[in-house]
Order: sequence, then C-alpha cells, then structure tokens
Amino acid sequence: MKIKRYQKKFDFSYTFGIYPTIDLLKYQKDSVIKIIKKSNTKGSEGIKEIEELCEELGISVEVADRMIERISFKENTYVIGIFKKYECNLESSANHLVLVEPRNMGNLGTIIRTMLGFNYRNLALIGDSADIFDPKVVRSTMGALFKVNFKYYKNIEEYMSEFPNHSYYPFMLDGDKDIREVKFEEPHSIIQGNESKGLGSEYKNIGQSVFIPHGNDIDSLNLSIATGIGLWEGSRRKREDVL
Repeated sequence: MKIKRYQKKFDFSYTFGIYPTIDLLKYQKDSVIKIIKKSNTKGSEGIKEIEELCEELGISVEVADRMIERISFKENTYVIGIFKKYECNLESSANHLVLVEPRNMGNLGTIIRTMLGFNYRNLALIGDSADIFDPKVVRSTMGALFKVNFKYYKNIEEYMSEFPNHSYYPFMLDGDKDIREVKFEEPHSIIQGNESKGLGSEYKNIGQSVFIPHGNDIDSLNLSIATGIGLWEGSRRKREDVL
C-alpha cells in the first residue's frame, strides 16, 4: 500500500487526530490497517490510550513523522489511523436522516455529529453526494462517523423502495406544515436537500412536507442548522411520547 494524500478512488482512508482515531479503534476495529504517529508524542494521554487500544487489539503503531507531514492537511497532526473503507446497512425499524445530494464536507461532518446528539444513527445519502470517507468529513465528525450506519442510494425512489413502512418528512421552504405542528410518526425519515437548492418540488408528493418558520431577513437556514432543528424536534416528540 502506498500512503499518499487521500483520493476518493482509494479503498482506504485516514483519521487525522487523537479523538477520531480512538473512536475508529473502538467502533470499527476490524477496518483498521495500522496507526502511525509522530515521534514527539511522549506524555500525551490521548496517544497513550491509542497505544493501549492497539496493543489490546493487536494493531501495529509506527513512528512516521514524514509520512504524517506528507498526507495530513492540518498542522499539529500527531497521529493518523489508516483504515479500509466499509459498507453499512440501515436499520429498518429505526428513524433515519436522509440527505439529498449534500456537497459541503464540513456540513456533512457536523450533521453526522449532530445526529448522534439526538439519537439518530442511520443516514441515507441520495444521489451525487460528498464522499463520507474524505478525511475532512471524518475529522469534522470528531469520530461520530464510526458510530452511525450510512448508505448511498442512486435516487429517493431506491431508498423508499427499501423502507416502504417509514413515514417521510421532506423539509422545504414551502412545506405544507409548520414543524411545530408535526407529529413525527415512528419509524420516520427526515429528508433534507442540499446547501444550494434544497429539495425539488417533486418532494411535495412524498409524505408530509415540513417548513421551519424563520424571520424575513434571511431566505433560508444553513443545512446543518435546519437539520439540527429537525432532528431535535423528531427526538423531542419521541421523548414526550415515552413520558
């Protein structure tokens, strides 16, 4: 294996930093190829935890200063996990987040981390979407990527055919129902469009379309913000039902 700057065509990827690498070792240990670190990490508690996990799992740790400098995109990267890309299946009885053609890697990473905060662990990516294994996405999730299930679909029809029993809630600027009036039925799919164009008008014919009311000084909310609000509402309603 030649270790070089990440490209989407690779069948492996990287975690840059201590916390994503720890979560890689804890939650996707079978995908780990090896761990590399810099030589000046003595005394770091995070590196110590990584080394203990690697010893327990029988995974090699190599000192490779030049390699880290060559492939990392941020300064002060002291450890990198190298792992094989893997596939997941979504849980049919769980609630899902569905993102249609998300392109911004930072947004995608933030959204994945937010999902975990509101107990969503299944992500469907529809159409031409950002590469979830890009190290920039992995880093922005802070390791949350390794705790969720995700799967790519060619189009929304392919996704819906796999989960016909889900209740669908497409979020749209001209949605038919205020989010505050929506009862999110279980299991459900919260559907969000991409950063620049949202969802097309055809999504009005899918399930119950939803809008988030906001002031007139902006035309729309950022995707990660809108998604966070949707996930919070979905999880809040579930908590209320339990109580």
